[in-house]
Amino acid sequence: MTASRAAVTVRALTKRYEFVPAVEDVSFTVTPGTVTALAGPAGSGKTTVLRVLLGFTPPDAGSATIGVPGPVGAVLSPRGLHPARAAVDHLDVYAAAAGVRRGRVAEVLAAVGLTDQARTRAGELSFGQQTRLALATALLPDPRLLLLDDAVEGLDAAERGRLHDVVRAHARRGGAAVLTSTTLSSVVSTADQLVVLSEGSVVYLGTPAKLRRGNPDRLIVAAPVQVALATALAARGFTDAVIRPDGRLAVAEATEAQIREVASAAGVRVDGIVADPIHPDRVLASLTKPRTTTPLNAPPSYVPPPSFAPPSVGSPSVSPSVLSPQPSPYSAPMRPPPVHAPSVPQGMPPQGMPR
Repeated sequence: MTASRAAVTVRALTKRYEFVPAVEDVSFTVTPGTVTALAGPAGSGKTTVLRVLLGFTPPDAGSATIGVPGPVGAVLSPRGLHPARAAVDHLDVYAAAAGVRRGRVAEVLAAVGLTDQARTRAGELSFGQQTRLALATALLPDPRLLLLDDAVEGLDAAERGRLHDVVRAHARRGGAAVLTSTTLSSVVSTADQLVVLSEGSVVYLGTPAKLRRGNPDRLIVAAPVQVALATALAARGFTDAVIRPDGRLAVAEATEAQIREVASAAGVRVDGIVADPIHPDRVLASLTKPRTTTPLNAPPSYVPPPSFAPPSVGSPSVSPSVLSPQPSPYSAPMRPPPVHAPSVPQGMPPQGMPR
């Protein structure tokens, strides 16, 4: 897999439902050989970006284009699996529809670790195995681009590790991948680039390492004279130290031994040091906030089974015949009106009940 242009280019993408933006002024590029993760809480616009890329949703402004030729492998929700169909039979159907050689089915089953479950019905597979079967479907035509929507949600650590291996192997072969997740911890080790979305807007764009440097692990130091210790640490080059509201000193990029050495040289007593590791999802929570505005009459959402976009450069089109209606993530839930039973005098059975 080789390509000389960006696999995905998103420029000033905006999509609104009523007056509320699903995404607003979103821009990023994905180069071949890399993995980009769109992370953010539910309703932050991750799926909308993928839907515009696949041609299912027209943008109101800006653009989202695919820059590599050939088919696009997509894993969307629902996964498009018939519960009574065996995994190998499911892949045979899609292989025939895509014009893929028969031997490719065994290859993708092996790639996602489902060879032993080939004759198992989709409805009998675990949630993680169903996701892997959907991924195998997307891999059938050996696409240069993978678009994986919420593919890591609900997976245990072992399943996430297997998905990581498949996606990274795809990137090593020169392919590109875009995956979405509501958690940062599940994708940070897989992604080369992070796009963090909050209420439809980009709040962080860069590498995981850069995000980590901006949110380092810290050691929390209890000392009676915090200012003196912070001054001594700064003189030794440890300038990232802040006094917490509880009066303790939070120090980054220094070991416990270094802090104790500096404190001893400065004559500052240290009463205790505890680690405060920064979990990736704490970082995500600090960058984002959940969507609170939900338009009432957004158009219905249509999600196809995992399949292949037409071999064209740019946003592909999909026949409406293969689309299945799904409620829009921006629509308010419909609830039936409450039913109030008529009051019945005590001792009298309700009407229609045997006496």
